Formats: sequence, structure tokens, C-alpha cells
Amino acid sequence: MRFVPVKTADQQVALMLAGQRDRLVRACTRLASTIRGTAAEFGLIAATGPAQIEPLMTRAQADDTLPLLTRELLAEMADEYTDLGRRLARADAKLIAWHRANAMSRPLAAIPGIGHITASLLVMKTPDPHAFRSGRDFAAPAFAGAGSGSC
Repeated sequence: MRFVPVKTADQQVALMLAGQRDRLVRACTRLASTIRGTAAEFGLIAATGPAQIEPLMTRAQADDTLPLLTRELLAEMADEYTDLGRRLARADAKLIAWHRANAMSRPLAAIPGIGHITASLLVMKTPDPHAFRSGRDFAAPAFAGAGSGSC
């Protein structure tokens, strides 16, 4: 059995930030799917991806064939989606600041394919890489939760 060392307050705060960002990304994805699905029920189809939500909402608001209540509810969802996007941007800004201040995270971001988010999460979730016998033991749990974050 491997024991996990007690985390410092700074490590706990960093993990809280990572968890907050992950929750916001999931909420954005869930709401975007709800918006897209609701609009599709009324014949408004949009491609997947965060960049497609705003044009879809513009089309929905301009479509006079949609019931007024539908347009109002979609507008409320759009407001919520915009708010989630702002909150996610703030979380990303805090994560970037944490990354820039962390001596272990900065060099990791220089590796091709690893950006500031993945580098930060690697350092946050594995403060002591020597606790693993090999890179293989390290790889699977280290990369959990490094999804993209657009809302």
C-alpha cells in the first residue's frame, strides 16, 4: 500500500482551483448540450463546439416561428452560459497566474503538447514525482481532468 503525504495548505488551494475549473468546464459542456438539444427540438440545428452556441442563440432570438416562452427560456440559458464563460475565464486567469509563479510548472509547459493547464495540473496533482516507481505508474492518474476549457 502506498501512502499519500499530507498536502500543504498551498497544495490544497491549488487543487481547489483545479477542481473549480473542472466543474465549470463540465457545467459549460452540459449547458451547451442542453441549449443545442432544446433548439434542435424546434428545428434549429447547430454544430458542436462552444463557438457555435452564440450564433445558435442569435438565430433562435430572431426566429419568430418559435414560441415566445421558448425564446425567453433560451435567452435565460444563454445568459447562464455567458456567466459560466466569465467564471471559467477568471478560473483560467488564476490558473495561469499560479502556473507562472510555480517553478516546477513553467518548464513542463515547454514540452510540445503540454500547455499551461496540463503543466499546472501535473504539478498540482503530483507534487512529488519521485513517489512513483516509473513513468508508467505515473501516467494514468496524472492526466485525469485536463480537459479543454471554453464556454
